[in-house]
Amino acid sequence: MKTIKWISMLVIAAFLLSACGQPEQTGRQVASFAFTDQNGKPFGTDQLAGKVWIADFIFTNCESVCMPMSHKMAELQTMFKESALEVEFVTFTVDPDTDTPQVLKDYVSQFSEDESNWHLLTGYSQEAIEKLALNQFQTIVQKPKTSGQFIHGTNFYVVDQQGRIVNEYSYSENSFEERMLNEVKRLLK
Repeated sequence: MKTIKWISMLVIAAFLLSACGQPEQTGRQVASFAFTDQNGKPFGTDQLAGKVWIADFIFTNCESVCMPMSHKMAELQTMFKESALEVEFVTFTVDPDTDTPQVLKDYVSQFSEDESNWHLLTGYSQEAIEKLALNQFQTIVQKPKTSGQFIHGTNFYVVDQQGRIVNEYSYSENSFEERMLNEVKRLLK
């Protein structure tokens, strides 16, 4: 009887130890998508395959959080470049009817001169972005009937090389950048 007890304890200990050191994962897999970027070119999961990427949701006529979020995305882009980490940045517009590729190109130029790894996406319906946000990123995107402003989440999502969301950070959270940097370094090892 003591042998069975010891074996059970060893199995449990081995299981617990095997979980240590694994990157945290939400378990959410981003489904395949292909949209249009700010240069009018197709961009989606095929171009992101095998890469770590950071995603967010904004719209160009936003009167509240979008400008600060885009400033933060530009800071992240610079931080990762200075750390010699190859990361893609993906911004989904929540207002695809207004945010054409040219509007997105003009918008991103306010924040960064380097668009080589920052892709602002459009070319889908309002219904499609609402479903993508909810089903893939578990965040809300809504177009109120009484306002020109959209309701949307304010998180940055870290997506690994297999297209799994491994973590999310609120743009307003203090000092998340260092934690995100360390997480991406771990993913790129």
